[in-house]
Amino acid sequence: MSCKAHWEKIYKEKSSQEVSWTQETPTTSIDFFSDFKIQKDDPIIDVGCGESKFVDYLIDNGYKDISVLDISENAISRAKQRMGSRSKFINWIICDINDFEPKKNYVVWHDRAAFHFLTSKVEIDRYVKKVKSNTENFIIGTFSTSGPTKCSGLDITRYDESSLKKLFEDQKIYFKRSENINHITPFETTQNFIFCSFSSKK
Repeated sequence: MSCKAHWEKIYKEKSSQEVSWTQETPTTSIDFFSDFKIQKDDPIIDVGCGESKFVDYLIDNGYKDISVLDISENAISRAKQRMGSRSKFINWIICDINDFEPKKNYVVWHDRAAFHFLTSKVEIDRYVKKVKSNTENFIIGTFSTSGPTKCSGLDITRYDESSLKKLFEDQKIYFKRSENINHITPFETTQNFIFCSFSSKK
């Protein structure tokens, strides 16, 4: 089964309460996002959005240039349905992150739980280059070295602060902060995530 077919099947057959990554309120993402002092019309992208309610937070707080990307058309359709008339204010992108070619630079790039599904060096390096070339500030939320080794039946890559800094930090990209978070799934298991933020400004 292709990667896209896998995720279309998940979002067709399982409710939000039957997948581990569901959050009623994306508290950590909001906390990290709030560190960046940006304008309401600055472009923002949420990568691997699924049915995340981070986009709801952005709309509700007056941000006007919001893009969300997911490989699954079913996931995007469900998010649109949930948002109702507000969905017309969002730029919805159905695309595999490996194939995504940004048409603009984003002031904030947010990714919770997409990056860890990239397992080959080629995919990881391509993603890192894409982020660093197309945004000023970014947030990566991914499984930590204490987190699961698989998710949704797929192998994942786990990270700690040191490995994320090694990938993303350079002479122009600066580490801001990191935090390890225990995410409680809808079925009351615990998954440990690490969130890291980076910026082109010290």
